[in-house]
Amino acid sequence: MSNSSSISHFLLLPLADTWQLQLLHLWLFLGISLAALLGNGLIISAVACDHHLHTPMHFFLLNLSLTDLGCICTTVPKAMHNSLWDTTTISYMGCAAQVFLFLFFISTEFSLLTIMCYNRYVAICKPLHYGTLLGSRACAHMAAAAWASGFLNALLHTVNTFSLPLCQGNALGQFFCEIPQILKLSCSHSYLRELGLIMVSAFPFVGCFIFIVFSYVQIFRAVLRIPSEQGQHKAFSMCLPHLAVVSLFLSTGIFAYLKPPSISSPSLDLALSVLYSVVPPALNLLIYSLRNQEFKVALREVMTGCLTGLSQGNGQPCPAPLLAQNPAEPEQGCL
Repeated sequence: MSNSSSISHFLLLPLADTWQLQLLHLWLFLGISLAALLGNGLIISAVACDHHLHTPMHFFLLNLSLTDLGCICTTVPKAMHNSLWDTTTISYMGCAAQVFLFLFFISTEFSLLTIMCYNRYVAICKPLHYGTLLGSRACAHMAAAAWASGFLNALLHTVNTFSLPLCQGNALGQFFCEIPQILKLSCSHSYLRELGLIMVSAFPFVGCFIFIVFSYVQIFRAVLRIPSEQGQHKAFSMCLPHLAVVSLFLSTGIFAYLKPPSISSPSLDLALSVLYSVVPPALNLLIYSLRNQEFKVALREVMTGCLTGLSQGNGQPCPAPLLAQNPAEPEQGCL
């Protein structure tokens, strides 16, 4: 009987049965990765370089883009490497690092989505208190708390998972390392400790989900009381991009882990894992800039400045990202 100390590597789920299809998936992942890098890079550059975007909402959007880049850079490069070289192996330490980093970024992202929801709630439902509740210091503290909580959650689960004895081989039914697949390899009843830890740590996430639902109920009630149709349209435009990201993030993630076993299959599991771990980072730019003219203008200025700097060879460095000096105006806190 083997245990975790005797396992030197894990076997990941191949993206396809034939090498030709694996190359097709390689190009697909490469396109998604480039779209995510370009989109999130433009968001970060726009928020950092345009003083009109030095607001609490865009500050949190910058942090969200960093977590999305982290997620896609944690899972996709190894999958692309395996497809290119027609292999499925990942080292034991590489698997542990992948579990930690993915949990770190995904936990931080969910915390940031909750904070962004709170920002919209305050901006629309309590606009007179916006400057007090979402000042520069408060925004910095909330972002730091999101990153710290993600780090502690990832560290706790990673250490606990990889301390379990593994007796069921080393083949994972996923294209990247994640805790549910590793638990399937653990010895009988030894996985109950990690399952208990997952249930305990799920309470904060359930609380965040309830807070998001409650906040949007209050937001929509407040928006429907706005007398002008133009005001309602502007308020809905502020919140629809964030609601779209939250819905995609939660629906695919929840269905991936809570779907009935009767409909489970390797191809469905693979498609769902791609939807919640790879696709959302590539859609950030499209979702958040689609209905925001100010953001579109900032992106055009950044792209024009980059192209001009490259052509002339004397591009000016961007200033560091700052929060709004006067965040009292509620419309500056939302997209």
